[in-house]
Amino acid sequence: MRLLSRILWLIPITLCIFSACQSKQKSSTTGWKYNDAKEGGFEVVPYLEQATGPGLVLIPAGTFTMGNMDQDVMFDYTNVPHKVTIASFYMDECEISNIDYLEYLNWLKKVFVDNSSGLQGVYERALPDENCWRTPTGFMEDRVQNYFRSPAYRYYPVVGVSWIQATQYAEWRTDRVNEKILADLKYVDWNQTPSPEGHFTTDAYLNYPEYEAQSDRRLQYITTGDYRNVMMEDGILLPKYRLPTEAEWEYAALGLMENALGERILERNLYPWSGKSLRSENKNYYGEFQMNFKRGKGDYTGVAIAPNPANMFTSEVRSYWPNDFGLFNMAGNVAEWVLDVYRPGGTSELSEYNPFRGNIYTSMQRNPDGTLMERDSIGRIPMVMDDNSKNERRANYRSSYNVNYNDGDLASLINTDVSTADPAQTTELMYRKGNKDYSYSLMGDNVRVIKGGSWKDIPYWAQPGNRRFLPEDESADWIGFRCAMSRLGDIQMGKTSKK
Repeated sequence: MRLLSRILWLIPITLCIFSACQSKQKSSTTGWKYNDAKEGGFEVVPYLEQATGPGLVLIPAGTFTMGNMDQDVMFDYTNVPHKVTIASFYMDECEISNIDYLEYLNWLKKVFVDNSSGLQGVYERALPDENCWRTPTGFMEDRVQNYFRSPAYRYYPVVGVSWIQATQYAEWRTDRVNEKILADLKYVDWNQTPSPEGHFTTDAYLNYPEYEAQSDRRLQYITTGDYRNVMMEDGILLPKYRLPTEAEWEYAALGLMENALGERILERNLYPWSGKSLRSENKNYYGEFQMNFKRGKGDYTGVAIAPNPANMFTSEVRSYWPNDFGLFNMAGNVAEWVLDVYRPGGTSELSEYNPFRGNIYTSMQRNPDGTLMERDSIGRIPMVMDDNSKNERRANYRSSYNVNYNDGDLASLINTDVSTADPAQTTELMYRKGNKDYSYSLMGDNVRVIKGGSWKDIPYWAQPGNRRFLPEDESADWIGFRCAMSRLGDIQMGKTSKK
């Protein structure tokens, strides 16, 4: 609702600005007027800034030292300290909760199950693994039967969700948020019975003509008066929700604001709050733990007469105190999936600006005549990996598949005949243990990074610089996730650039 009110509030202002300045706007390079049919008809829609999507908090750009700043007790050296710069972005103020994920499942059930489409597998594949709570020597059946669906845990973080399921949730959330924006502005009509192959997706709305005439109220071209759909150029639709990158997550978790003076970081944060203590130094809450975690072997809560102020397992997603960026539970509660593919060499060899491992460049698949292929059975536009032949003369990249760039690709293999090696198996070849074909490590292109500590961890893992990994199709009772979104346009400490 806050997003909608902001958009509705901006529209009359931008229209007034446009009306007042329409006759004065012109190109600074050609002199031709904008929005004038007599002078070329090039349309430029007024724009102020990107609206903040539901649930998100703006994280301003900055430079920080990424990596482990404390003793590396695991002795794996997977994140050597190095300086990087992160562009401004948005991040969920708290982890995705059970009620959030139940809303997602409700939509999937309505679209793919209740209409007898025969695609109930889409719904079933999205279900969290409620058996993730089980342990052979502990009684956890109350969690198995109640944690995900009981109202008592409604605002607790969803667990048992794999990396694949988390990314699919982010895709769904993008489409539902953008559909709500367009429907509230009357640019599309609500579809009360969406079909599996025809439900609203942002990409389909922008690229297929099927949404024409869906609403009596549509935008018009300024110069001709013809009706049209909303375009990205209008600044109304939001970019895609996604998982944060490892660098974004670590930067956001540290929240280097309160301990900074100008450009100087006065004291490195060990946790997502100033200081190195696990307990609050606020006089009103002095001595209370600032996260939920495992205190020691067999100790999750302290004794009954003086219980640990932290919860004995997960807690509500808005528990404890937010960090300087306004983010909750960036230390404990549940560890979180991030976007990156894991490599034991760490991140110091990645780009110094917005570092990320996992780029696979794709495009919408087209028919021989150049038109887009029809949407698939679940309503998505078919995608295909970009043709590498078009990259032969590029200086910035040559391959569309960059997951194992400089760490598992053909160029980085040792004692391997690259002329006979299968590029799809290069990561496994590099991280093979010994020389025998059956002796492989856990490394692969489907292994993803996990950041942060959890209710099940000792405080060591709550340090933002530490990192773990798990195959993208697995899940656990101590892993959840939150979403992020790119910020379009520059921003520094809440001040937008001049327009």
